[in-house]
Amino acid sequence: IMPVCGSVIRSYDAPVTLFLDDLQWADSASIAAVTQLLCSTGSSSKQKQFFFVGCHREGIIDSAHPVWELVCNAELLGVSFTSLKLDSMGEETLNAMVSETLCVLPRLTRTLANIMYRKTKGNPLFVSQLMLSLNKKNLLFPSLSRRRWEWDNEKIMSQKLPDDVAVFFTQSIADLPPDVRESLFHLACFGASVEIAFVKTLEIALEMRGLCDNLDIAIDEGLLEKKGDERRFSHDRIQEAAYNTLPADMRCLFHHACGMALASFSTSESDDSILLAAVNQINLGGPAAVQDTSQSSNIAKVNLRAGQKAMVMSDFGAAYSYFNHGISFLQEGYWQEHYDLSLRLFELAAKCALAIGDLASSMLHSEQVMKESRSFEDALNVMYISTCALAYSSGLPDSIQNSIGVLTNLGIDLQESRGTEACVQETITLLTTHTDEEILNTRQ
Repeated sequence: IMPVCGSVIRSYDAPVTLFLDDLQWADSASIAAVTQLLCSTGSSSKQKQFFFVGCHREGIIDSAHPVWELVCNAELLGVSFTSLKLDSMGEETLNAMVSETLCVLPRLTRTLANIMYRKTKGNPLFVSQLMLSLNKKNLLFPSLSRRRWEWDNEKIMSQKLPDDVAVFFTQSIADLPPDVRESLFHLACFGASVEIAFVKTLEIALEMRGLCDNLDIAIDEGLLEKKGDERRFSHDRIQEAAYNTLPADMRCLFHHACGMALASFSTSESDDSILLAAVNQINLGGPAAVQDTSQSSNIAKVNLRAGQKAMVMSDFGAAYSYFNHGISFLQEGYWQEHYDLSLRLFELAAKCALAIGDLASSMLHSEQVMKESRSFEDALNVMYISTCALAYSSGLPDSIQNSIGVLTNLGIDLQESRGTEACVQETITLLTTHTDEEILNTRQ
């Protein structure tokens, strides 16, 4: 798909810009898509019609992050690359921002800006949230008599504010009513944004009345934004603060309970997104959150369903994650007690691992099936998968030998008088008599 998108971009006279924020959360698949777009749109001066801008937090992107690989390979891709570091605002810049926001002359806002600079160290997000907070506390207010904004320098200076913006958000959320805090936590568990239709589903599944109304209160407080049918956090720092209102062990238990409630609800709904959301929550809780071990096999089954749905959508990375999580929820002795379920999970995990290029994991899952399978037929699929994995990992001779062994067990006797190397050489010789186009167009 990406090469097609690249050709569409090249067909336009005007350049196309793609901006992605919060790249620290980007996964390998997203960065790979950007890389393909950069490659397919070309690097010559006539083809430079695609401009990619990405932002991320400082100190989070390390050598293991997919963004680091993109940055390191930018020159190899023939793509010109510029790195910009955005520092906090200086005092003069902050004063200009406050002056423009309040529509007051800079010389009048200088004292306020000086106080805010000492409180926030020039962090733009901190400054904007602090101004909202001061307005709510009536320390920054419009004067009808003087027809401009006014403030109380002494009271603002006496305000005890944390040095870190994340702690500031935590304290702001702590000042909200308990039911609003709980609603924000619920929303934070599902990411940076949620559709209002899904929020209503949560109200029913969790039997939590007033969830939508509570989110409207958070919108009035500036913690959430309303964009059409979507409710999203104003900033990812706010989402983090809302999510961290509960300790880690309590979060795991909530993820599990929420996921199980949604999983039960999804059986009566045809929307696959509810099933996937339910399984994601259960997996975030992890096996440690399962208090009733009799649920373990059912959790493994819903992971199997979710993985199969992901495979239909060709999202093999997500499918592999679902199958792997399903395996992790199985209790000891699962091959004896849940043989069919275990066989299916391991087999599909091996298949998806092969599809995403994780050959080592594919081989490990295949070996487990070949070890525990009750018949040759049960292991036949993973034998094919492991044979492919060997071929893809430069183990073609071993792959051929394994294939011959499998065919022999199926009653198909092959002549091996010429040996493997002779067969390979004969195949190469036959291929040289055909052009690449003829080979690619061969249907049989």
